[in-house]
Amino acid sequence: MNDNRYSGASEAELGFLKEIVRMLPAGLTVQDAQGELLLVNDVAASQLGMDGSRPSPDLAPRREACQQALRSGQPVTSEEALHDGTARQVLLTTHRPISLAGRELLISASSDITEQKNFEDQLFRSAYFDELTGLPSRRVIEHRANTLLGRDRAGDRFALAFLDVDNFKHINDYYGHAVGDALLVELSKRLGRDLRDSDMLSRISGDEFLLLLSPIQSQEEVAEFIQSTLERLTAPFFIDNSELFASTSVGISLYPDHGRSFETLRQNADIAMYRIKNDGKGMAAFFDSSMEREALARTKIEQSLRLAILEKRFCCAFQSKVDIRTQAVKGIEALVRLRDDEGVIQAPGSFIKLAGELGLIDELTHLVLAEIVKSIDLINETFGAEATISINVAAKQAGKPEFMRSFAQALDDTGFPQRFMIEVTEDAVVAKSHFQSEILPMFRKLGVGISIDDFGTGYSSLSALADITADEIKIDRSFITDIHKRPRSQGILRAIESLSEALGMTVIAEGIESYEELAYLQAATKIRYAQGYYFARPIFLEELKLATPASSESRGSVASRPMQQNRQGYSRASGYRR
Repeated sequence: MNDNRYSGASEAELGFLKEIVRMLPAGLTVQDAQGELLLVNDVAASQLGMDGSRPSPDLAPRREACQQALRSGQPVTSEEALHDGTARQVLLTTHRPISLAGRELLISASSDITEQKNFEDQLFRSAYFDELTGLPSRRVIEHRANTLLGRDRAGDRFALAFLDVDNFKHINDYYGHAVGDALLVELSKRLGRDLRDSDMLSRISGDEFLLLLSPIQSQEEVAEFIQSTLERLTAPFFIDNSELFASTSVGISLYPDHGRSFETLRQNADIAMYRIKNDGKGMAAFFDSSMEREALARTKIEQSLRLAILEKRFCCAFQSKVDIRTQAVKGIEALVRLRDDEGVIQAPGSFIKLAGELGLIDELTHLVLAEIVKSIDLINETFGAEATISINVAAKQAGKPEFMRSFAQALDDTGFPQRFMIEVTEDAVVAKSHFQSEILPMFRKLGVGISIDDFGTGYSSLSALADITADEIKIDRSFITDIHKRPRSQGILRAIESLSEALGMTVIAEGIESYEELAYLQAATKIRYAQGYYFARPIFLEELKLATPASSESRGSVASRPMQQNRQGYSRASGYRR
């Protein structure tokens, strides 16, 4: 009886142990030296496709690992990737040989590490590949270039091209970031076409790409390939029911001609690309030494600009907006100028674009407002206390709610926000940004006016005006110059005038420089207001004191002194606009 009692207990314990093994959360198998499976728990059966829940995976790597463990008598640990169609399961398996009751057995235990491996793969891809386009990151292309540089074999040559998408910000602003991202994906596909296995295309940031061509035989070979790539980009892109056109500016450096390190080659390709940006875009250029001198000069200007902002060496010139029939001043525009190290006044063409690129334009705009507030009494004495004061705001700034909120607060803090008119270019107001929905109502509440500057030169159409709630529209001087001789410009002017009148916007003609231009506007249009050298050049604070009328009777009309000076031949450059 005792034997039966112990035998029953042993069987119960054995059944209990078998049930535990069957229900283990890890896969467990036991096999003999011939590979025959003696025990397979439920998890292992599922992993190996033995329960019919999935097709049997390729187990050749597992069998090889098992044989290695049995031959060596040592445990073997390996990762096993099991595929079921597109699904992947990764197991971490340890095969441990044991001797039991005179038999050589192999116990294999597997843990599912699929989630961990997917996370590791995600980290790897984020570190080494661009999430949007799937292209290698800068780190990868830099490693490839450094590998080539490390060989340092005579006769080895390769090219590094820096590609920047032209006007990508306008596409992003007008069509939205989703369309912009889709464009980058399609663009990367076209750029990557016809590359060899030894070449590499990388997206290094936003709309910037690096292309490594290796090996190369000559500069001509590279030029021919890049030209064919640029031609491939001329075909339109069809994205989200929109037909888009995109081009890239390309700068190219060659190893060893233009550098012997990745950073030098990248910088020189970047320099060549910026030359193209300034010369017309959509083309390619190889680096040369003259470009390096230009880049050094640009760096010097950049440093000077930062110092000028730090030292507040900016000043304002003020140009009148005039009623062309009464010559009364409707308002003035504040035009920023820079005093260089030698005290010479610099026109904004030499620094405004750079200030925007360097992220200094916001501070510069606040400096202009501070200059106006400081000089308000002098402004009132010269132009009249009712004259509006226009300040230019760049399109990039107009789309940034954080800046515009701070600027609105600064205008409100002056105590006379209703005196101000914000001038923005047309692409700022038609872009798919926060301007119309969030920013414009904020300025309306303060009584600040909105003026569309340089109209006719941006990316909108006349129909876009229907969605714009602006107070003023300024027709670009390119339409006004010699308007009396140009029938086509006259037709465009009439169309803008009619539409603006219907929408309740005041029209300002910019750049009036001759009596003939003025006479045409007076005789053939209903336009009441204009701005230009014919009436008055921009005048500085120092000159305002000289130009201040002697009596209040003169206020509200164009100061005679600036007009007389203008007729006597002031240089146009001294009053260069914006």
